[in-house]
This record gives sequence, structure tokens and C-alpha cells, in this order.
Amino acid sequence: MESAPFLEEVSERKVCVVGSELVENYTVYIIDVTDGQHRWTVKHRYSDFYDLHEKLMAEKKVDRRLLPPKKILGKNSKGLVERRQKELELYLQTLLQQFPEATPTPLATFLHFHLYEINGITSALAEELFHKGEQLLQAGEVFSLRPLQLYAVSQQLRLAKPTCFNGDAKTDLGHILDFTCRLRYLRISGTIGPVGTSDIQESSLAFDLSVFKSLLQIEICDCSSHQIRGLSCLRSSLVTMSVHRSTESMMSILVPEASEFSQWEPEGAESGCPVTAVVPVWRNLTTVDMSHNCISAIDSSVKLIPKVEFFDLSYNQLSSVENLQHLYNLVHVDLSYNSLRVLEAAHTRLGNIKTLSLSGNQLERLTGLSKLYSLVNLDLSHNQLAQLEEIRNIGSLPCLEKLNLSSNPMCIIPDYRTKVLAQFGDRAAEVCLDCKVTTEKELDTVEVLKAIQKAKEVKDRMSGSDKKISEETRLSAAAPPPLSSSPPPPPPSSSAVALPAVTSSSFSSSSCLAQQAACPSQGNHK
Repeated sequence: MESAPFLEEVSERKVCVVGSELVENYTVYIIDVTDGQHRWTVKHRYSDFYDLHEKLMAEKKVDRRLLPPKKILGKNSKGLVERRQKELELYLQTLLQQFPEATPTPLATFLHFHLYEINGITSALAEELFHKGEQLLQAGEVFSLRPLQLYAVSQQLRLAKPTCFNGDAKTDLGHILDFTCRLRYLRISGTIGPVGTSDIQESSLAFDLSVFKSLLQIEICDCSSHQIRGLSCLRSSLVTMSVHRSTESMMSILVPEASEFSQWEPEGAESGCPVTAVVPVWRNLTTVDMSHNCISAIDSSVKLIPKVEFFDLSYNQLSSVENLQHLYNLVHVDLSYNSLRVLEAAHTRLGNIKTLSLSGNQLERLTGLSKLYSLVNLDLSHNQLAQLEEIRNIGSLPCLEKLNLSSNPMCIIPDYRTKVLAQFGDRAAEVCLDCKVTTEKELDTVEVLKAIQKAKEVKDRMSGSDKKISEETRLSAAAPPPLSSSPPPPPPSSSAVALPAVTSSSFSSSSCLAQQAACPSQGNHK
């Protein structure tokens, strides 16, 4: 539904008493009010009409006889109710004709103009700020406004009308402008569906935030990014921004003017290609909360928030993490409850963050987190982590103190806590797992597990060494003898002394002579 523009002339107003209903022992009349293209319903009993008439007689000298008289007997009878219904309708129509431009405050309140009609809305807001505005500013409290109220103020500023059209100084529009110029903390809360008893859809009403000159913090809920105007005017002052259930794109919030240019760059950036616009950065913005939206990508608009330290993108539709490397001051990141299945080389995207929440995703592996050396707090609850071996990827992170793995498949493994803590080695006592402080008993068990693991590693190394030696021996035995590379010896030369050949006959003769020399007595005796 498109927002219905209010014309400079007074919108046509109609009032009709369309019915009645019996509540306990009195009759309530149902009044249908139309103002321009908007309509709403009001319910009043006869005593409310009577009180209204008394006020109008005192303030505006309205004729006493204009209101139909009271009835004591048969006041709830069908005939009387139907006749009074017509008389009360005529009464209200006469009052609107009598005050065509500046509706008296009692009548405006009676017809709920302060809730649904722009003049009534701004008058009521101005009067409230006239009485309490200075007190609210000094207290430094968050002030809440509705899109309908902001829309009414924006429309009033567009019209060429006096800031105090009804003559009551307390309802002067200047009270609103003075307050908005000095306000520091603002909350804008919209509604889903029609407002109250009206047919007004707040999500279709555009409003302008350029009247706020000193805002440090803004929270926008249940609006549409398309209806917000002047948000870029807050770039020089805003420190904290929260936007919930209001956008499908970061670009529409951080760079609303991007749709007007084909190429843009943030101020101070060096660009190798021609650009059609240089967009100012958010100079003081350090906290951005865009949780509970329908954001599907972290686009290049983050280049405009270089000083952000706290970034909450939980409860969105992210399937990857991009562009966060441009945020050099980033310390705390919340990516919980998105659609992340893998997060590779997280250190190249997240830098030196200290707190990271990845709960409520579909992560199965942690390889991409192994180099987040400055990480202190890591939430991995409600994922699909099933293997204890994945903890080794974060077990060597030197600063990690808080780790949440609850509601993962690995949690059903026997002695899950001690097996996880054992992955942190000598730092096991420093790690708080699943929001529970590590007990002395768990640390003793961790020491046992570490000893078993160390013994296993030693055994594996020895076994590996034995296997290596055995393999070398086997290969050595199976190898053929090496071929000699030296040349054969040369033949003897002619000058060499020839040795006599030893034959078998000469060997026998020598043996006999030796035997005879050894036994001389044998010859003499013979």
C-alpha cells in the first residue's frame, strides 16, 4: 500500500456512527472516522459524549442544545439506541463543520486524531515535548517514536503552514524540531499490519531522519529500508546503529544513495577505475547490529564503516563471509544462526578478532579457524560437529579462554569434556568449556589422557623407526652386488722373474725326501 500524501488543504473528514454494542449494562456506540484516504474506528458510550460536550461548551461556547439529552428509562432499548445513534452522528458532523480547520483539542482527542491524523499526531507530540522534552534530554534516556509520528512530522514540514496552526503555543511544531536537534538516543519501532483500529500501514509511510542533528545511537525495528529517508545525514555523529526486521541488504542502510550511481567508492579510497560518486564514511560508527534481518551477503558497503569494532549479523541468511577484511578495527563478530556450512581461511576475512559466535549454523569442520591467534571467546554451539579430531584445529590457539560446543553431535561421546580439554595440552586449565569451569578431577583425567597420548606417540615413533630400519635392511639384502669400476690388473712384464711351476710330481718327490730326513734309522737298521 502506497503512502497516501496529505494535501496542503485540509483533508476531507467524515464521521459516521455505524453501530452499537451492549457492554455490561450500558451501550457503546461504534464511530467510523475518515480523514483523506485513511479511516479508523472509535468506540464511546453516551457519558463520553456528554463529557466532550461539557468541555466544548466551556472552551468553545458550543450550544448546549446540540447534544441529545440523557434518557433514564429504557436507555438500552433498541428503538432508543437506534434513534440516539442517528442523533449522535449528526452531533459529530455538526462539530466538524463548525471547526473545519483547527479542531478543538477535546474533539480531536475524542475522535483519536492524536493517534491517526497528522495534525493531531504532531500536536500531541509537541505538547508532550513542551512539558517533558527538557527533562528527557537531561536524563539521556532513549526516546521512542513510531514511523507514523515521524511521517506526520515530515509531512508537516513539507506543508506551507504555520508551525502553530491551532493557536495553542504548547502544540507548536517548533518544540519537536528543537527536541530532535538535541536528541542523542532514538528508537523507531514500527508495526506489522495496520495501526490500531485504522487501515494505516506504517511500513508504507516514508519518514525523514535529517531533523536529527546530534544522534549518537539509533535503533530501527519493524520498518522497511525503503521508507527511511535522511539516514545518511547521521554519518558524522552516529556511534551505534541497530536495525532489526527492516532490510534485505546492508547496502540499503549503509549506502542508501548507491542506487543513484553506477560506480561509487568510499572517501579516501584509491580506485583504479573511474567512479561516479565518492561517498562519505561513517566517521564515528563503532557498533553495528543488523541481526534479525534477511541479509544474504556481506556486500562492499562495509567499506564505509572502517571504525566498527562490534558487528552483529546473527539471524540472517548468510552462506559465506566476505568483505570483513576491510574492517581493521573489528574485535567482536556474531555470525550465529545463519546458513554457514564451511568457513575456510577465516583469519584472512576476520583479522585479529577476539570474540566470534558461529552458533546455530551447519559447520562440520574447523580447519578454517586454526590461525585466529587472537581469539579469546569462541561459540560453536548448535552446529554439526561430530569428530573430536576437529578440536585439534583450535587446540593450539594461544589466547582461547572460552569455548562453547554444546548441542553438537560430539557431545554424546563418553568423557567428551575431558577429551576436548586434552586437545589444549598444558592450557587445559585455562579453557572454560560450555560455560563450565574446568574441575580438578577433569584436569587429573586430562593429565592421564595426555600421558596415554604421549606414550602412544612415542610408541608410534619407535614403531615407525623400526619399520624404517627393517625396510632399509630388506632393500639392502635384495639389491645385487655393486659392479667394480676399477680396470683389470695389467699382464706381467718380460723383465719379471718367472717362478717355477709347481707340479704334482715335484710335490710328491719333496714329500718323500722330507719323510726320509725325518726317519734316518730306518735305512741303517735295514
